[in-house]
Amino acid sequence: MTFDLSPIDKAKFAAAKRAADYVEDGMRVGLGTGSTAAWLVKCLGEMVRNDGLRIKGVPTSSRTAQLAREAGIEVISLDEAKWLDLTIDGADEYDSNLNLIKGGGGAHLQEKIVATASDQMVVIADIGKQVETLGAFPLPVEVIPFGWQTTKTLLEETLIGMDVLGRMTTLRMNGDHPFITDEGNHIIDLHLNRIGNARQLSLVLNQIPGVVENGLFIDICDVIVIGHGDGRVEVRDINHGTVEESQIEFLETDNLFSDL
Repeated sequence: MTFDLSPIDKAKFAAAKRAADYVEDGMRVGLGTGSTAAWLVKCLGEMVRNDGLRIKGVPTSSRTAQLAREAGIEVISLDEAKWLDLTIDGADEYDSNLNLIKGGGGAHLQEKIVATASDQMVVIADIGKQVETLGAFPLPVEVIPFGWQTTKTLLEETLIGMDVLGRMTTLRMNGDHPFITDEGNHIIDLHLNRIGNARQLSLVLNQIPGVVENGLFIDICDVIVIGHGDGRVEVRDINHGTVEESQIEFLETDNLFSDL
């Protein structure tokens, strides 16, 4: 039942429900990865089943693809779609300029490709993801397995000249084995604490041999939908300079919660 949800889950649901309003019939929509994006997929699935919404979803991970199919959303590849009307995804951190850190779920490579192949990117998040300066959340860097230890060393040496507060790096693990992305790569997490110049850091990191992509999303997000535990939703549009607030009602009959 909806009232059994934690305040964080209610905030995620509220943001996802409001963001679903951006999706129109016939759209090609990028579907993000993570717990908040999962709420969006459930919302869109309900709109497909109950309202006859016709969309084509481009998932950013195998997990999202499976969830979308289970929700009744038609899934296609980015190559099939070629270009997207909209991408809706979550974030691990966002600042006042709507710059993001993503990749906590290990899908930031596909997420960034899909987001930049879209007319608009809408981010859904709870208020706890807002920060004054990016960097408290570890910054993921996807690297190819070949020579990953050398790449890790190069990353550490590069960080010496960057405006960051910490320089510890760790290989992301899945139990006793390295975490493997959908593209077959490893992830090295950078524990920076504070990033003084995110734009510069992003450019420098991607010049290191062995690095595929980093989790900094700079000037990619257009709108952020921020959910609160009481159902309040704040929508910030960076392009129009607007901030709107609304209220999402939690209904006990909502089919979204039938599997919780």
